[in-house]
Amino acid sequence: MRSIWNGAISFGLVSIPIKLVNATESHSISFRQIHTEDGGRVRYRKVCELEDREITQSEIGKGYEDADGTIIPITDEDLAHLPLPTAKTIEIVAFVPAERIDPLQMDAAYYLQAGGAPAAKPYTLLREALKRSNKVAIAKFALRGRERLGMLRVVEDAIALHGLLWPDEVRAPEGLAPDTKVTVSDKELDLADALMDTLGEIDLDELHDEYREALEEVVAAKAAGEAPPESPEPARSGKVLDLMAALEKSVREAKESRGEEPGEVRQLPQRKSARAAPKQTGGKKSTTKAAPAKKTAAAKKSTARTAAKSTARSSQGTKKTASASASASAKKATSAKKTAAKKTAARKRSA
Repeated sequence: MRSIWNGAISFGLVSIPIKLVNATESHSISFRQIHTEDGGRVRYRKVCELEDREITQSEIGKGYEDADGTIIPITDEDLAHLPLPTAKTIEIVAFVPAERIDPLQMDAAYYLQAGGAPAAKPYTLLREALKRSNKVAIAKFALRGRERLGMLRVVEDAIALHGLLWPDEVRAPEGLAPDTKVTVSDKELDLADALMDTLGEIDLDELHDEYREALEEVVAAKAAGEAPPESPEPARSGKVLDLMAALEKSVREAKESRGEEPGEVRQLPQRKSARAAPKQTGGKKSTTKAAPAKKTAAAKKSTARTAAKSTARSSQGTKKTASASASASAKKATSAKKTAAKKTAARKRSA
């Protein structure tokens, strides 16, 4: 990898010579502008306005346009002598936890390569210190004509530098949230959680640019004089009217796409209505409730009859005994007979 900047890391009184290398590369397919009538290339030519002629890249420098339109030439030597300590130095100013960095501030990424054998020891020292502290270093550095903010962190055995936007370069998300008040129920959140669990995690190394692959197929077909492949019909998605139904369907489809059994998506229980039971009209009693009442009354009557027969038999036996006994015993039997008759009458009235 070719270095794009040479300098040093300033770590207190420690200076670490380094080279800056791009950590990312673009695989996107680029196009040329052509004349649609004959396919000729459309080129941009750099022309000097004063001489009205095309000039080469070696003749081109930098200039700052003042408010009145005056051009002030700025040479590479002028930029090399900027009155800044960060002109050729990545100056570490603080160490903070990584979660303190807002991802919105993240910009281009670079690798820092140790600049020769003398830089090996201090480079390793900074790398191991970052590892043990579980922190990242915040630094300032100058690159491509301006001072930038950066974050140093460890990637495997190397130190990476992430360019950061200045805090005032990040816009606030004002006025972007829905204006209307929306309430999300626990049931909807439960289904959303189920969908997230079904989708699960993924190895980012498995992801690739499908758009670029499809574009390569089109280019290859056109180069071979063949018709480009037809694109599949996009799935038509209707307007979502029922959010709960859409979430349940999403969970089902996510499980099927991962080769899992779709199973059954349980419907969440609905709240029971608090309405009272409807009143009976017309003053009529329910036939269902009346049937048990009739059975109970019949049972009571049957019990009363049985008790009456038993009492009558007992009375007859008492009469026979009284006739054979003395007069005193007869009186007692007569009294017992009257008492038994009164009890039988009372039972009949209660039944």
